[in-house]
Order: sequence, then C-alpha cells, then structure tokens
Amino acid sequence: MFIINDYPLAVFFCFITMLCWGSWANTQKLAEGNWRFELFYWDYVLGIVLLSLVFGLTLGSIGEGGRSFLGDLSQAAPSSYWSALAGGAVFNLANILIVAAISLSGMAVAFPVGIGLALVLGVMINFISEQKGDPVLLFIGVALVTVAIILDALAYKKNSRDQAKNVSKGLKLALIGGVLMSFFYFLVQQSMSLNFQLPEVGKFTPYSAVFVFSLGIFLSNFIFNTILMKKPVDGTSLTYGDYFSGSFKVHLVGILGGAIWCIGMAFSIIASEQAGPAISYGLGQGATMVAAFWGVFVWKEFKGATTRTQNMLRSMFACFIIGIIIIIYAGL
Repeated sequence: MFIINDYPLAVFFCFITMLCWGSWANTQKLAEGNWRFELFYWDYVLGIVLLSLVFGLTLGSIGEGGRSFLGDLSQAAPSSYWSALAGGAVFNLANILIVAAISLSGMAVAFPVGIGLALVLGVMINFISEQKGDPVLLFIGVALVTVAIILDALAYKKNSRDQAKNVSKGLKLALIGGVLMSFFYFLVQQSMSLNFQLPEVGKFTPYSAVFVFSLGIFLSNFIFNTILMKKPVDGTSLTYGDYFSGSFKVHLVGILGGAIWCIGMAFSIIASEQAGPAISYGLGQGATMVAAFWGVFVWKEFKGATTRTQNMLRSMFACFIIGIIIIIYAGL
C-alpha cells in the first residue's frame, strides 16, 4: 500500500485534508435550491463510502509496504472493526447535531462552541493517545486557531440579518456535537496499527480503517438521518420518496461532496503515522477557516460589511495562519 515516509509530505497531506474538509460544503450550495440538507446528506454519505472503497482498491493495494486492502480486512480483529465502526457512528451523530445547532442558534453560537470544542478536545485526546510533537507549541497553535474560529463566528454574527430561533437548544446541541466530534478520530486511530510498514496483527492499516469507518457512517445514517427527516429542526418532515424524487444531477453533486470529504479523511489518516494523530487532526480541523475563505472571497458573504467586521476577518485570518505555522513547527 502507499505509505508516507517523511514529515513534510505528511504536512502536505494534512493541508489537502484541510482544503477538502473546508470545501465539501460548497457542493451543498451547488445543489438545487429546494433540495434539503437531510436529502443531500444521503448522497454525501454514499460518496464517502464509494471513495473509501476506491482508495482501498487502488492506493491501499499497491506497493510492498504494509498489507493489501482486502487482506487487511480479512485479518482484523472484531475489536478493530467495532472501534472503526463506532468512530463512523460518532462522527455522523456529531456532524448532524452541529448542523442542527447551526439551524437553531446560528453560526455565531454553534461554530465556536461545536467546532472550537471539537478542535481543542480532539487535539488533547489524540495527543494523549500518541504523544508526538512539542505539546507547548501544539497547544499554542491550537489556541490561535480557536481564536480565529471565534472571530469568524463573531464576524458572521455582525454581518447576519437573521435572528437566532432557539439559542439555548442550539447551544446544548453544539456542546454535545463538539464533544462527540472530538472522539471520532481517536476511535479510528484505536483500530489501527501505529506502524504502517509492519502493521500489528489484528489491527487495520489506514485504507481499511477509513473504509470500515465509512460503513459506520452509512449504517448509522439509517438511524440518525431518518430521525432528522421525521423530526427536522426546520421545515416539514420528509420521506424516502422525497429522496428518490431528486434528479441525477442533484444526487451526483451530493456524492461529490462526500468524495471530497473522504479524500480529506483518508489523507489525514495516511499522514498520521509521520505527523502524529494530534497534528493531523488539528491541521484538518483548521478547515473552518478554509470554509471562511470560500465565504469571503467566492460566495461574497461579507460584501458591504462594516469596517469593524472587516477588521475581525483580517484578525481571524492572521490568527489562523500563525496558528497553523506553529502547529506544523510543533512536529519538527
């Protein structure tokens, strides 16, 4: 299988993760205006599963290092399967809760609470599991990225004309979603061998871990997303018939969104041996700022914003860039 053997390439892969995780949501904007998120989400999950399988059968099955994809799946212990499947289910529930929190309380509440909490707790949890990198520099960098996320949320609040519908309920959902989001990467890492070249018997290598993780998302979606369809946070309830009424184009856009996210997940996991789980996860969760770049420069969400809001955006990008540089330096 394809394996990364040096830290600079691992950092490059983490940057690809950041770009993918911060960009996949653009596909939702490209979907038809009446296509609800709950319906889009089915195709998004399908895209994750399909691309994880493609990665396993290609990059996961070439080269002399490690184990081949199918061979790896056949030798893994039940505990590895359960850990990766649980990681997928936890991620799926966290993702849905944070989206629901944004719908209820707005980005200004949900993002700093949900994503900020996931970033800080996730880096701590993954660093404890494998202490790789300078802890002082790592957490200084994470703190700066967190400040950038908060500034991003405040800028949205200043620029938004919409009033939050239910701040209290949204805050609770964001808290739960953020805590859950901080654990999914750790669960996937627990299913994997720490040595990709000579992997431990009974443990997954990166490609099989990501594939089983994606199955966890897919299977849990029949519970979590079905509940969201029946009891949506906004709008009327939906049926499976509504999903099948979508055009081929709108389904394809959702699958593309999932494929983009899966590239990010796969690259992050592949990089984690050289960069360490904490740095891989921390850099990946900088995706919030990539999404902010899209919002500011492509979708023009801050067109006509006040000088104060523009200053917040400048400070946000400065904190983000400095924080990312420090996180990278922590691994040298």
